[in-house]
Amino acid sequence: MKFVKMHGAGNDYVFVDCFRQQVDNPERLAVAVSDRHFGIGSDGLVLIMPSDKADCHMRMFNADGSEGMMCGNAIRCVGKYFFENIDSTKTTITTETASGIKRLELTVVKGAVECVGVDMGRADFAVKNVPFVCDEDEFVASELRADNRTFNATVLSMGNPHCVVFVDDVDAFDVEHYGRAIENNPLFPERVNVEFVEIVDKDTIKMRVWERGSGCTLACGTGACASVAAAARNTLLPMDKEICVRLLGGDLWVKCASDYTMTMRGNAVEVFRGDYEL
Repeated sequence: MKFVKMHGAGNDYVFVDCFRQQVDNPERLAVAVSDRHFGIGSDGLVLIMPSDKADCHMRMFNADGSEGMMCGNAIRCVGKYFFENIDSTKTTITTETASGIKRLELTVVKGAVECVGVDMGRADFAVKNVPFVCDEDEFVASELRADNRTFNATVLSMGNPHCVVFVDDVDAFDVEHYGRAIENNPLFPERVNVEFVEIVDKDTIKMRVWERGSGCTLACGTGACASVAAAARNTLLPMDKEICVRLLGGDLWVKCASDYTMTMRGNAVEVFRGDYEL
């Protein structure tokens, strides 16, 4: 199996071109290739496939083999690969995902994609769509118990589930311990991605993420959008202004419109190519 290792802001995946080859058991393959000691090493597996609804179809699998609905960092890499290897005639492409069709705007320099902007859709604060077990219709700036602490949390969907927690010093925070506890809280029947966010100023936030099915990662595109949307909803950040989201793997730029439509832009980097024996 031929593959390409790529990353967006350090969130790395193994990409397989399914226009030209077939993957029969992606769940099992995701676990094997993601292992950083005995596999290729990644946060998961992404299949780039034909679509009868869009230019291409992205399926994303986490490191534990579970299928994710959407990944903002991976989809930027899909855009880069599609333009450079499948069809270089368009700098605006559409990608089918489990959370709908996403439009990608490609910035191309000398035939190579350097930056990708993504229309990420609307942030949805309805708890039934996360899903989250709650008596209220929304869970915004509300108390959530995790292990031995109570956090002020906001729950929302970006096509996949997110729980955003604001902290004073994200670098000193135990992301792994509390991320795991919140991900597996029974109030989230399908588990949840957890973002811990520090507001730096009105233009900048710092975010650390615990991803459902993968654990601590260097970046999360949908998590960056969820964080900015939650901050705007809690009046901690302005709307209709591009916000710099500082992640361990680099920066992303996210804008929350007045109707909570989210746009994001960031890099997409090819690391290496190879052959993996199935």
